[in-house]
Amino acid sequence: MSWEGWSIFALFWVVFVTSPGPNAANCIMNGYTVGFARALWGVAAILTQATLFLTLSALGVTALLATAPEAFRILQVAGAAVLIWLGIRGWMRAHVVSDPGHRHAASIYGRAFAIATINPKSVAGYLAAFSQFVQPDLPIGAQMWVIYPTALCITAISYSTYTALGAWMGRAALGVIANLWLKRGLALCFIIYGVLLALAPVPAPRGMDNAVQGALSRGDADTV
Repeated sequence: MSWEGWSIFALFWVVFVTSPGPNAANCIMNGYTVGFARALWGVAAILTQATLFLTLSALGVTALLATAPEAFRILQVAGAAVLIWLGIRGWMRAHVVSDPGHRHAASIYGRAFAIATINPKSVAGYLAAFSQFVQPDLPIGAQMWVIYPTALCITAISYSTYTALGAWMGRAALGVIANLWLKRGLALCFIIYGVLLALAPVPAPRGMDNAVQGALSRGDADTV
């Protein structure tokens, strides 16, 4: 990957992971309720999901999924339903005083991983990245040595920042009313994201098939 190509990819990824969404809302909520250090388990979960999706994209799995609109639509609706359910649950429990000690690392990690994974729009984002930035005339394996660290570093910085924002808000010792409406505001974000996800059209792949077919034609099946 050329310096120019890397720069454009890095800029795309910055926009992709810094745009507010379910992951950002969850990171803010984690930082607010359990503090920065413990909330980093949520960032670790997002990085796990990012690594998984990058690998699946390199293997061409996300491109194959996007070519099956019925399967993609089912995942899309299921993901939207979960986000809406989390939002409604968060709204109803907004009045409950959080005890950081009652949320174990496994619970924080599992919830964050689920939120990151069930959002099929992530598939569209990773597919777009590979469609636009992976060069079909070069081995995909070699390009991943650049894509992996770039994507993961930017992802870690972005969601650590959202987590730090939530932790700062938690230390600000908001009043009871402000605390209640902050939690309800974040819960409402989940509901809105879920509705938008359910209404979003199924993305159509454009360039990934060519990248995969080009690699296969060169005999790079093991790297694809």
